[in-house]
Amino acid sequence: MMERLRSWLLLAPLILLTAATYWLNLQVQSTDTRSNKTLRHDPDYTIDNFVATTLDENGIIRHVMSAKKLLHYPEDDTTHLDIPHLQIMSTEHPPMRIAALNGELSSKGEEIFFRNEVSIIRPAYGDKSELTFITNYLRVVPQLDIADSDQAVKMVDARTTLNAVGMKLDNKANTIKFLSRVKTEYVPPKK
Repeated sequence: MMERLRSWLLLAPLILLTAATYWLNLQVQSTDTRSNKTLRHDPDYTIDNFVATTLDENGIIRHVMSAKKLLHYPEDDTTHLDIPHLQIMSTEHPPMRIAALNGELSSKGEEIFFRNEVSIIRPAYGDKSELTFITNYLRVVPQLDIADSDQAVKMVDARTTLNAVGMKLDNKANTIKFLSRVKTEYVPPKK
């Protein structure tokens, strides 16, 4: 009887060590599984050659958004765009076109963030020359017809080149406000 008890006492630390090792292994595996799920960034859907058209209350086209590829990520509800384009329609002038290498839509689609080689082109009309803006970042709120940037912006038209940091553009009011470090060069017409 005593010998049996002695052999069990010798096995008890080994059994406890095995149980502790098993429990620790379970803890490490469940942590790895949880962290792998949060580290994953897989889209739940993608759309190639995406095009979306927004109409006003009278059925007139206001905006046309397109992208070479759209990817939606459910874990943070972000929508990424490859080579996005936005056309903003107006009854007063030809459509303003915005393009970039990359973009992102806010979770409800109210804002569009254009990044990397962003260009805004307002075609010539009436007595106004073509107007081009170049920047690396632009936030657009299509429903309000506004756009802004806190980065370097270059504006070029037929006679003026302007460089600044930061810009607010209101398409409805037809105004542009440059925020800081504004430098401009004007070339007068030849007489």
